[in-house]
Amino acid sequence: MAHNPHAPQGPEGNPDPAGNTQMFRAFVDEGEPQRRQAPQQSGSKTGLIVGVVAVVVILAAVAWLALG
Repeated sequence: MAHNPHAPQGPEGNPDPAGNTQMFRAFVDEGEPQRRQAPQQSGSKTGLIVGVVAVVVILAAVAWLALG
């Protein structure tokens, strides 16, 4: 693991594990706003459903023309 000069140091100069925990939590907290954008992904589900329906309709039309 790389040495972090900004992490808090213990009494003997050993890195304090709490410093790593604080940095990890800050990193995780930065990702929070991205999770709140989840409702925007519902549009992709709608697009997927529309695409599947379109493919079924096209296949039905091709089959009807081929068999008719």
